Amino acid sequence: MATVSVPLSPVLASAAAPAPEGGPCVLQGLAPVAGPGTVLLILGSFPGVRSLQLQQYYAHPQNQFWKILQALWPQHPLPGASQPGGYAARCRWLLDRGLGLWDVYARCTRSGSLDSAIRDAVPNDIAGLKLPRLKAVAHNGGESFRHARHTAQLGVPVHRLPSTSPANASWTFERKLGAWRAVVAEQGLL
Repeated sequence: MATVSVPLSPVLASAAAPAPEGGPCVLQGLAPVAGPGTVLLILGSFPGVRSLQLQQYYAHPQNQFWKILQALWPQHPLPGASQPGGYAARCRWLLDRGLGLWDVYARCTRSGSLDSAIRDAVPNDIAGLKLPRLKAVAHNGGESFRHARHTAQLGVPVHRLPSTSPANASWTFERKLGAWRAVVAEQGLL
């Protein structure tokens, strides 16, 4: 699989196919945001409902992903997602910092956004990404980290980060930020 960068204009398309007899929908995940300069690949589990609707990683306003990244690089203002071309600009901003994004699951069935509701998941071909500068993989949360044995086969360090999801309320923002800062700094990206 070739390395894929995010398109400059996100496609707003239906990411769900109705399941038979009104069951959970079969959902298709998002393309990776990665490139030849990706040093740290951040893997989530699977996009939430809002992210799938907007075709944008971490689109739920209460998810702290983008807020944490902005706090890591305060001297580089993060483009607003709601501005025209804002999400594509955010993705370029992310790539400029040496980061990449994807999920461990390519598709699954799920009702709602909770990881605990994921069923019949099909994994992404993470090893198929060709990232020549990759130094580490960071799993955003526990469900993603369940796949650490697979990402360890990439031959780079694998880290478990606290989930940025609003469902992870047991960690304060400051505590999450500290954990994320340590992993990003270890890769020489700060």
